[in-house]
Amino acid sequence: QVQLVESGGGLVQPGGSLRLSCAASGFAFSSYAMRWYRQAPGKERELVAIINTSGRPTYYADSVQGRFTISRDNAGKSVYLQMNGLKPEDTAVYYCYTTVSWTTYWGQGTQVTVSS
Repeated sequence: QVQLVESGGGLVQPGGSLRLSCAASGFAFSSYAMRWYRQAPGKERELVAIINTSGRPTYYADSVQGRFTISRDNAGKSVYLQMNGLKPEDTAVYYCYTTVSWTTYWGQGTQVTVSS
């Protein structure tokens, strides 16, 4: 079955960096676009970034443009989110997402907390 497992979250000071990873299994990873979403407390889930099958980023939220970079490793069946210049407003649970055969799949999420 399709599984998405995020890792790499944690507590970081403002201005710091984190790299999130999402390990995928159960589907032909290289054939599907991948997304990162985030959800802050009391807010709706927000689309952060999208990457196409060839590894080209096709979307960044305005709030993360220039600070975050999405990438993928098709051989390793993983997608990454490099987050630099982190701000307190980036605090959220970050989720990996894909759609396979018209069914959406989410990972369990990884908590990112930006605080001094």
